[in-house]
Amino acid sequence: MLSQEFLQKLRLLDLDDLRQYFRGLSAPMLVSMGAVAAATTYYLATRPKALPPLCDYRMQSIEIPGGELARQSALQSGDGPITYFYDDAKTMYEFFLRGVRISDNGPCLGSRKPKQPYEWMSYREVMERTENLGSAFLHKGHSKTTDPHIGIFSQNRPEWTISELACYTYSLVSVPLYDTLGTEAIQYIIDKASISTIVCDVVDKVNLVLNCVKDREHSVKTIVLMETPSDELVSRGQQAGIHILSLQEMEAIGKSNHRQPVPPQPDDLALICFTSGTTGNPKGAMLTHKNIVSNCSAFIKLTEVSCPMSPSDVHISFLPLAHMFERLVQALMIVQGAKIGFFQGDIRLLSDDLNTLRPTVFPVVPRLLNRMYDKILGQANTTLKRWLLNFAYRRKEAEMKKGIMRRDSIWDRLIFQKVQASLGGRVRLILTGAAPISPTVLTFIRAAMGCQFYEGYGQTECTAGCTMTMPGEWNAGHVGAPLPCNTIKLVDVPEMNYLAVNGEGEVCVKGPNVFQGYLKDPERTAEAIDADGWLHTGDIGKWLPNGTLKIMDRKKHIFKLAQGEYIAPEKIENIYIRCDAVAQVFVHGDSLQACLVAVVVPDPDFLSGWAKRTLGLEGSYQELCGKAEVKAAILEDMVRLGKEGGLKSFEQVKAIYVHTELFSIENGLLTPTLKAKRTELRQHFRSQIEELYAGIKL
Repeated sequence: MLSQEFLQKLRLLDLDDLRQYFRGLSAPMLVSMGAVAAATTYYLATRPKALPPLCDYRMQSIEIPGGELARQSALQSGDGPITYFYDDAKTMYEFFLRGVRISDNGPCLGSRKPKQPYEWMSYREVMERTENLGSAFLHKGHSKTTDPHIGIFSQNRPEWTISELACYTYSLVSVPLYDTLGTEAIQYIIDKASISTIVCDVVDKVNLVLNCVKDREHSVKTIVLMETPSDELVSRGQQAGIHILSLQEMEAIGKSNHRQPVPPQPDDLALICFTSGTTGNPKGAMLTHKNIVSNCSAFIKLTEVSCPMSPSDVHISFLPLAHMFERLVQALMIVQGAKIGFFQGDIRLLSDDLNTLRPTVFPVVPRLLNRMYDKILGQANTTLKRWLLNFAYRRKEAEMKKGIMRRDSIWDRLIFQKVQASLGGRVRLILTGAAPISPTVLTFIRAAMGCQFYEGYGQTECTAGCTMTMPGEWNAGHVGAPLPCNTIKLVDVPEMNYLAVNGEGEVCVKGPNVFQGYLKDPERTAEAIDADGWLHTGDIGKWLPNGTLKIMDRKKHIFKLAQGEYIAPEKIENIYIRCDAVAQVFVHGDSLQACLVAVVVPDPDFLSGWAKRTLGLEGSYQELCGKAEVKAAILEDMVRLGKEGGLKSFEQVKAIYVHTELFSIENGLLTPTLKAKRTELRQHFRSQIEELYAGIKL
């Protein structure tokens, strides 16, 4: 660097003096000074720059005056919540038309066969197939006002998106089905939505539908199979009064009977998304074009400066299209004329798909990020490697705190390049949702990937998201501020001691992204949306000092596991309590874990006889509770009862802790009406629960 003496002389000398001064310098000294000046100039020009803040990140949401303590995004204008971003894209059909235009007929949907490159359909090809299929739907008697519902029962693939775009093009309504719902639920959805046409990807799903409608009255008239159906399958369909034909045949019918598109209006229904729920039958959330467009537009507004999307972007589609998270991401890609590449259908081959496709946009659920985190730490298997990894992480974290997100630092080249390469090496935007993520994992993966990384929160009933973290946000442990398409307020839940005046309460959402209600279910609709139009989510939130929202609890003790599955613990406990040896059960799980565990109190009156009869063991109550054989036998019996009671695999506990003292009013673990105090139980057994999870190998 230049010396203070030299700088002082520069300030005192006039121009002639400067000329005289430099004449007296030797050539090597001039060269050195020039090198220093050049290096300084290069550093100033190339040093990483922080992202421009969209607002004051110390206050990311603003309380609405006189608005019941409701808050809105600091980005929201005085015109109210955003309903659309582009003037020419106010419906999902217009989203697609815009994509066709700005892509300049570029690649749209891509798929691949094993060990082969991706093959692409252009936007015009997709449009042609969309109009052919939609025309066939109309030829079969569907219309906006008569029989508008089209079932889609398929894994992610280009034909899924083509089928939905066909619905959008002709003002029809898509109704996704997915096999994890179970046969009874699929039968219920078909009847509830009066679905007459279902598009299926494989024969197994056609057979499942046929079994659902067997020997009873039903609405199904046509099944369109993406493959070529066998004569036997066609015959089975005829016996059930159902016409089964291939997608190719269906598109040929539409081509021969082509109809002009019937563009929908923003307030027209776009889709019905049935949520799996936790008890009873699934609920059909009705979503309009405006609902979806407003949600997408809020995301576009949030990212337009820091991470604008364009036709050059590539998205890998592997999260279920039957859920709104993936649907929203696909809509964002289509409106930008970008490319959507589908995985091969086998999650075990996802790594190969990523390396072949090299996506730039990567939506992900926390469970996958947890695996990435564990794998990275697992590879740091020596003291030196762990030290280097931690040092590199701290350097990247220090940059993130300054608002700098990059993947070209020396630490990226030395340490994190392999992590980035595992996702194809080009990912510049990651969006996580469906369940919360550990702050530790989120911060680490943000640093390792060095790209824009957003966490969102929401549910199907508000289309997908209602909050999202800001670009450049490095703090973890919250889900961001309200999106510019909605406002959020917290409502008192006095029985759980959450009060809105304390900045805590049930999260309620209002805006153009809030759904229209549940299909043919006014009672449950009224439970979800109050008279003033507020959607009650059932989640307990807390406002943080910077105006972001932290999700803390569930109002009805219903929670999600890390993979996004909803759990109703009371239902599970009521099944396990049938175990002869068990007096009380407390089932625990949370959205940072992928499975359930339980605290079990054996029945003092029955344990001794049960242990002798089942295991041939004798001893006191305390002795038997401490035996590993007893613990294993109780767990085995609980799992057996769970299977008999219809529990799904993710609803079964993986480990138990045997406790010898009954939950009671006296020890503060039961209410006066003998109901479990779940918050107190969770706190009381925190250390045992942590030990159970630490011992589980998934």
